[in-house]
Amino acid sequence: MSERVARAEEMFKEGFVCSQAVFAAYSEILGLDKDMALKIGNGFGGGIARKQEICGAVSGAIMVIGLKHGKTHAADNISHEKTYAMVERFCSEFIERNKSINCHDILGCDLTEAKEKGLFPTVCLKCVRDAAEIVESII
Repeated sequence: MSERVARAEEMFKEGFVCSQAVFAAYSEILGLDKDMALKIGNGFGGGIARKQEICGAVSGAIMVIGLKHGKTHAADNISHEKTYAMVERFCSEFIERNKSINCHDILGCDLTEAKEKGLFPTVCLKCVRDAAEIVESII
């Protein structure tokens, strides 16, 4: 396991949400302060503010890809297409491992029930690990 994957897992275990853990584990090596990454990533946890839509670990990884390869000029179609291709690859690999990129589908229940069943330290931790491993292999 790489240092960044281990860091993402550690941050999740410390109490940061899945999106924060993945994004902040890679932010500093890509030029973004860790505290800023934690702030940016905060609202994406629980499938976007507990709405159980896109998994927060997925959102965190997509932010990493954008931070590394995203376009900064409106006409930069090369960076734009590269970013989209990498996000597509990420999502395909994540779906292969977890059957979905949707939080509710991955957990199979709502967040209250997931907490009662103890799914955060098992299923969600696996998603953090998978997202970090996949994004690391892509960037």
